[in-house]
Amino acid sequence: MTALLSINIGLDPNITKLGGLLITWHGVFTAIGIVVGVWLAAKLATNERIGIDADTAYTLGMIVVACGIVGARLLYVVERYGDSSNLDSVADIFKINEGGISIYGAIIGGAIGGWAYGLWKKLPAAAGADAAVFGMLAGMAIGRIGDIINGEHFAKVTSLPWGITYSHPNSPGFFREPMHPAVAYELIGDLVILGVLAYLWRREMKAGMIFTLGFLLYAVMRFFVSFLRIDSKDPIAGLSTPQLVSLLVIIVGVPLLYYFWKRPQPEWQRMPSAAERRQMSMSRAERRRRLRTGP
Repeated sequence: MTALLSINIGLDPNITKLGGLLITWHGVFTAIGIVVGVWLAAKLATNERIGIDADTAYTLGMIVVACGIVGARLLYVVERYGDSSNLDSVADIFKINEGGISIYGAIIGGAIGGWAYGLWKKLPAAAGADAAVFGMLAGMAIGRIGDIINGEHFAKVTSLPWGITYSHPNSPGFFREPMHPAVAYELIGDLVILGVLAYLWRREMKAGMIFTLGFLLYAVMRFFVSFLRIDSKDPIAGLSTPQLVSLLVIIVGVPLLYYFWKRPQPEWQRMPSAAERRQMSMSRAERRRRLRTGP
């Protein structure tokens, strides 16, 4: 039964080399995820609900990406430096195109960098973070496609009627027995969380709540999915580093969610209601009509 429903991936995780640069499926889908994530976050941030101008939104997006990349590689290196993860020299630390990043490092680094920039520029940081979390989750989901192809994240051998195997010898996941598609579970979890947040986006929640809920839901999902993965160290009480970070996010996120829920919304940062947005839309349409026909 397991063999019949096992998905085999025989793709070479390395696509080609351009000069000295190795192009991998991981790198390609990470790049696509970044582009889509920035576009989606900027699109939401520039609507009437938040009101950040397009140039500022894309600048903020690039800062989030840069801080996310630094955080992603930093946490990966801190966790694995000195073991057998091809981190034998200082130069190896910077070979991010060959894989080896921590998603948790990316979202925490991006969140810190984006929030700091928003406060510095006196932007509606909480509302902007609500938009950014959609881009974050969409980008992670797309990036996980590359992880699935590469097979670099190991999981336990599956006892369920489905699993995943890798038949290309260049794949880090070149195993005989089918294992849990744990990264695919996380991809599905990202999409489910996106759907929940999209529903809540229409419920006129206070600024900051969607951002915090996105982090909390991801932390809960990642905590349980990580029980199936065997590619992280277990530094404390048999819990892996991602699980410990998940617990930290939950400990910080629950009171932060309560704070945003109870915080009076400043008038300049208050989200227009659905009726107000309809009125603004009608006003713009009226102005366009008058420009065409005259007063």
